[in-house]
Amino acid sequence: MKKYYFILSILMLTSNLIFAQSEKEKTQETVNKNVIKGHIYFLTDDLLRGRETGTSENKIAASYLANVLRGYGAKPNPLTGTYYQDVLLKKTEAPISFAVSLNNMDRKDAIALVPAKLDFNGRGIYVGHGLEEDYKDLDVKGKLVVLLSGNSKNNELRTAFGLTSQKTDLAKEAGAIGIVEMVSNGEVDWSAIAHHFNADKLENIKKNDTLERSNDIPYVWIKEFGGVPSDLKIGQEIAVKLEINAPNETEVHSQNVIGIIEGTDPKLKNEYIIYSAHYDHVGIGEPDATGDTIYNGARDNAVGTTTVLSVAENLSKHPTKRSALFILFTGEEKGLLGSSYYTENPVLPLKQMVYCFNSDNGGYNDTSVATIVGLERTTANKNIKQAAKEFGLTAIDDPAPEQNLFDRSDNVNFAKKGIPAPTFSLGFRSFDGEVTKYYHQAGDEAESLDYEYLLKFFQSYVLSARLIANDPKTPFWISGDKYENAGKALYIE
Repeated sequence: MKKYYFILSILMLTSNLIFAQSEKEKTQETVNKNVIKGHIYFLTDDLLRGRETGTSENKIAASYLANVLRGYGAKPNPLTGTYYQDVLLKKTEAPISFAVSLNNMDRKDAIALVPAKLDFNGRGIYVGHGLEEDYKDLDVKGKLVVLLSGNSKNNELRTAFGLTSQKTDLAKEAGAIGIVEMVSNGEVDWSAIAHHFNADKLENIKKNDTLERSNDIPYVWIKEFGGVPSDLKIGQEIAVKLEINAPNETEVHSQNVIGIIEGTDPKLKNEYIIYSAHYDHVGIGEPDATGDTIYNGARDNAVGTTTVLSVAENLSKHPTKRSALFILFTGEEKGLLGSSYYTENPVLPLKQMVYCFNSDNGGYNDTSVATIVGLERTTANKNIKQAAKEFGLTAIDDPAPEQNLFDRSDNVNFAKKGIPAPTFSLGFRSFDGEVTKYYHQAGDEAESLDYEYLLKFFQSYVLSARLIANDPKTPFWISGDKYENAGKALYIE
């Protein structure tokens, strides 16, 4: 009997190895360095002028992607019969006039996060960090509130920005008419931030929204603490002057790109793996040392977009047991707009989406690894590690958790719904100069990429996809993950 079990174990091990080799061979058959180059060079051509959301060049990129999916035989969006999902956005132009002063000191370092019209000259109320406990016993109705960025434990810029929606809601509930937030700047390039936020803005138009919304209140950032005492007490009054003209608002039409390839297993084909990336970039910007003003976004995110095209090509020839939904998002650089719209308007039930395999990139500094943000947060981690190893790479998890990268790409909108959703990224172990010199810079060009490394990277992504989509066990969150309960609510309850 022992001999029988030994032989059976050997046979099972052998069959698994054969299966793994077969999947690797299927991957190698379709992932081609020249095809990868072709996609990336097209998407980063100057003719597309940086693929900014809402531009005609962004639409050209979308048309290219749609027709590539069409050529692979992917089925279109089942709700429209096309390869598009229309995304309606609101564009708010930067205010023509904008002035702030605190304690009679003009502030030239101001940033209008929400440039709603206001002409205020009076006394503002200091409300600490502007969180719920800070408003206790305070009357701020009809007044402007002045507050500190972040919370009592963390005042980093990213945390500060993440709390703006909550602070806005609390200020509105208390009857405030505007917010001036003093931000701890640290080592951050304030001028770059000001350039970004004091520009035109795009946002989703939700149901029942109109372009003219009367409930917006202005939200302004200034550097802490110039002209303001550092020992302010909650409830203390501060002289504030804030003038913002009414910015123009228009509708902008953009589009996600969608394709579907059905799975082969009679049961598992009802489960879908989402393969996603954003194809937009930041468009035209400040000239670099060479005078180049077109930010072509090779790393961010022509590479990620091409990973999705690569897996679509592979599955068109060798479909997996689970079905595939390919989504290429618009508006990521404007605030994850395309993915936010999609998760509120899915073309197929979210409950059937068992995994979202996103790809997004800023840069790379280690060509021996693939960095998967959220690698150890889902049970598919073993599939991804195995796939990377097959092509000579090591799959590593997020090396910079303090950057909160998991919640800064399109994957997070799916995670919030409960769908396991890591992001497959080019290899980086830290945010050093090799990464930052290309991130949102004009020098992020197709010719600056290492295509020998990219071939391994793409092969690792496609093989990971195949192993996950063919695994008899449905992937899920690791126990204790902050999105686990959302997953249980989506799939179980």
